[in-house]
Amino acid sequence: MVNNNTHPVNVLKFCPRCGSANFPATGSRSFKCGDCSFNYFANSSAAVAVLLFNEHGELLFTRRAIEPHFGKLDLPGGFIDPMETGEQAAIREIQEELGIPVHSLQYFCSYPNEYIFSGYSVFTLDLAFLAKTESLHLMTAMDDISSFEFYKPQDVNLAELPSVSMKNIIKELMQREGTY
Repeated sequence: MVNNNTHPVNVLKFCPRCGSANFPATGSRSFKCGDCSFNYFANSSAAVAVLLFNEHGELLFTRRAIEPHFGKLDLPGGFIDPMETGEQAAIREIQEELGIPVHSLQYFCSYPNEYIFSGYSVFTLDLAFLAKTESLHLMTAMDDISSFEFYKPQDVNLAELPSVSMKNIIKELMQREGTY
């Protein structure tokens, strides 16, 4: 569900190239500057979510230490940096957030999402990866997470996950249980 108050066509008012206020929306996600002719498209940003299970078949979740959604449950992950692959981002995010290495990574699925940050809708495509590590006992909550918890996918309270994409990833996990 798209938030109209934070949608780019209702937030962006100036050309990012020349600063002109003559920067009208030309579609549901596009703009064209009337002064310098710069075309801008509000495309999806890429992000990753990492699925790590412990020896009891419980999935790792984190608690957000920052806004948006401070204190809410989340999957470890984050935005993919420019010129970085999804796999590189998944490995980096686990290292940044939990301080552990990943030794196996496999693509699982992807879902779109609307991430509202600073009053602006960032549309994302969240790529989920199944990961393995031998260092779960060495995890430390760092970066933008305050803690971590483990749940069987069917036991997690989906209402605690603010992201539609994370809810869909968990639902797909439950649907495909035993196939990964």
